[in-house]
Amino acid sequence: MEKEKKDGMSRRGFLKAAGVLGAVAFAKNATAQMPTLVAANPLVGTIDMHVHAGPDTASRAVNDFELAQKAKELGMRGVVTKNHEFITNDRAYLVRQMIPGIEVFGGITLNESVGGINPEAVDLMLKFTGGCGKIVWLPTHGSANHKSFFAKKADAGGIRVIDASGNVVPELRKVLKLITKADVIFATGHVSSKEVLASVKAAKEEGVRKVLVTHAMQSPGELSIDDLKRCVESGAFIEHCYLTYLMGPQAALGWMKGWKHISIEEFAKAIKEVGAEHCVIATDLGQYMNPIPADGMKEFILGLMSKGITQEQINWMAKKNPARLLGLEPM
Repeated sequence: MEKEKKDGMSRRGFLKAAGVLGAVAFAKNATAQMPTLVAANPLVGTIDMHVHAGPDTASRAVNDFELAQKAKELGMRGVVTKNHEFITNDRAYLVRQMIPGIEVFGGITLNESVGGINPEAVDLMLKFTGGCGKIVWLPTHGSANHKSFFAKKADAGGIRVIDASGNVVPELRKVLKLITKADVIFATGHVSSKEVLASVKAAKEEGVRKVLVTHAMQSPGELSIDDLKRCVESGAFIEHCYLTYLMGPQAALGWMKGWKHISIEEFAKAIKEVGAEHCVIATDLGQYMNPIPADGMKEFILGLMSKGITQEQINWMAKKNPARLLGLEPM
């Protein structure tokens, strides 16, 4: 008997109604088209650079320990946990103590809860025990772009990272200097495409060596292929997340229905145009009622391979580039 209920519906029933089982069927079909050895376990040595886990202010499918344990069991090399409100590198350090044999990292997202574009918060994150803080994200839910997108009006408040002239704000310059000194990753969050381009340019000017354009094609940023190429020209890596495929009218969760859906074909096309050596694939999963991150990573890899992405290209995006960004030895 199914014990988990949501609004009077079993978990399986909810998933079926929402269409998430379609993602599972999609993964099975993709698996059937792959060489047996690859399909058996495409996760070995991979790193998921964008995962959400509990505890959190939102319901999560797994907690930090479950996330790491599952990833380890499936042969993954590592995970990077993200929280919209607070740092995650302190938790990553504790998970490493309890579950050795898996690389676990975290960072800080510059939303209102940490003071927005706050150099002091970044500096303190970087000083935490363990050295697990490897990434600084620009504002996500707190960004002016995110708030405007969902409020459907131009001025809904929120944090802006550029001024009226299109120049990055002074506080961001200070943050970028800290990132350069620590040699960690600068990621673009949920800011607008204009802000992304200005921030990537500023990061290059400040000597940042590791830049990651967060779920680049996804709402509410929605960068074009030309935008992606401009970012790559400045030395940035482009992140593609499986969650974007699960979004849109068929999404399992109501809040995801208003986000843009990107097909696997569109992802594959963008990767081929920009070059896999400049891309990272991740999941952005962890939401309750969505696939757990490790399963999502497998589905994404198999789906991309079914659309012509090669194993070598997968290695670039799921192994080599993440390792480089995190300062790990190449495998």
